[in-house]
Amino acid sequence: MKPAGLDLPFELLPAPLPMWRAQVAREHWQAAAHRIAGAGGRLVALWGADRRGGSGAGDFAVCAAAALPEGLVWLELALHGDAPACPDLAAIFPCAQRMQRAITDTTGVVIEGARDVRPWIDHGVWAPGLRPLRRDAARRARTGDAGAGQAVTGDPATAGDAWPASAHPADYPFVRVEGDGVHEIAVGPVHAGIIEPGHFRFSVVGEKVLRLEERLGYVHKGIERRFTQLAPLDGHRLAGRVSGDSTVAFAWAWCMALESATGCTVPERAQWLRALMLERERVANHLGDLGALGNDAGLAFGLAQFSRLRENWQRMSMLAFGHRFMMDRIVPGGVGVDPGIVPLDRMSEQCDAFEREVLALRAVYDEHAGLQDRFMGAGRVSPELAARLGLAGLAGRASGQPADLRCDHPWPPYDRLGVKAAVQRNGDVAARVAVRFDEVIESLRLVRTLCAGLPAGPVRETVQLPGREAFGAGWIEGWRGEVFVALELDADDRIRRCHCHDPSWQNWPVLEHAVIGNIVPDFPLINKSFNLSYSGHDL
Repeated sequence: MKPAGLDLPFELLPAPLPMWRAQVAREHWQAAAHRIAGAGGRLVALWGADRRGGSGAGDFAVCAAAALPEGLVWLELALHGDAPACPDLAAIFPCAQRMQRAITDTTGVVIEGARDVRPWIDHGVWAPGLRPLRRDAARRARTGDAGAGQAVTGDPATAGDAWPASAHPADYPFVRVEGDGVHEIAVGPVHAGIIEPGHFRFSVVGEKVLRLEERLGYVHKGIERRFTQLAPLDGHRLAGRVSGDSTVAFAWAWCMALESATGCTVPERAQWLRALMLERERVANHLGDLGALGNDAGLAFGLAQFSRLRENWQRMSMLAFGHRFMMDRIVPGGVGVDPGIVPLDRMSEQCDAFEREVLALRAVYDEHAGLQDRFMGAGRVSPELAARLGLAGLAGRASGQPADLRCDHPWPPYDRLGVKAAVQRNGDVAARVAVRFDEVIESLRLVRTLCAGLPAGPVRETVQLPGREAFGAGWIEGWRGEVFVALELDADDRIRRCHCHDPSWQNWPVLEHAVIGNIVPDFPLINKSFNLSYSGHDL
């Protein structure tokens, strides 16, 4: 069944998930985005690809993944020549703006009509004109041939001494706010705590925030290029390290992409074990956040109690799966570990005990006047603003955006679990805390159900590479929001392109709006209530 109510001037071809792929002409690129938005769709991811040397049309491509009620639509715009350009989508989907800036930085594709053309991932330490995701990047870096006016890059791992990088980053042109009494506060990129690096530039009057502008990309790791140097059956290990707190979600999304590209059917028991690990990952992160939020609002008791619970939860994951974070346990074709009866029983019993403690702690949080005074009204994102900016995941659900893949597109085994989405509408810190509590309780139910109903059978199927060009996508509801992986294999069974997308791409810009009108001391609390990923953004 094709997406209903989506009248597009080109053919949609069905693919697994459910998913549809289509080649889009330049004159239809923006029109397609308008029609997707008009049909209630949202932008999931936007990325560029160097297709030179492949059998498809175009030298480059810009790809967009959009979510519709019926499934996922993967659209591609083929581009030609060494100076490719693509029409702007940010006026239709505001969250596309930074993704488009990253496409320009990494592939050299120019965005026509873009309002913001400042570099995003490129901090000015790359050689002028070098673009990391061009296929000839390493060769040009080694020979010093950047090309006249061409945007290419090199691979530092192979370029050696010929890599012409700058020792100092370029100045970033932050937007200035002027007026009587306005001054700036610069925070980061190096922080007092152990969080990852990001720069936050506040424009304030007294303690009131007039504007916040972020600068990210400080931990850019070259992951997307590294994928092309790996064998397809090894890519899940790198995907699981895109963002360490979402290792299960990214590994599952990667394996789903590979399995859809190769036509591999995952055994039912492996599907259930994947969901079991994903829900355990969700609970662990929510427990950690609930403790940190209490601490940021002055309730150290909350940090102590939730830290204790999280530690015990992760020890149980270690017992059952051999790793506290369950890293490398999801593998192509299934899972790499099969817990026995005793760990399954102990996990189920742990859920009973945890539910009692979490409900008791929720009562403490709800009845603590000082805590609620800090939570309520802070960092509010209205449902209208959330919808316009594309706020995703748990933060979106706290602002009235009900999207949850486990409910909307329940891949097995979620189609048999009846997941209840946690949704609030007030969009403040209190609402994001409430969503976390609700999701913990629901995930505890799911873990019990998965442990009790785990079907018998094998836990892994052999993945046969297709020996031809193939495309696949993985789409998983991680604890932070929907995790997406787009995978391209060439005719030699090598990874031509892999794009991993964390929902933080959608949500970082919304944080800038959430803090407006709040006071500076509330920013750590508001920021933690989103708890966005630096690592998942800075690929």
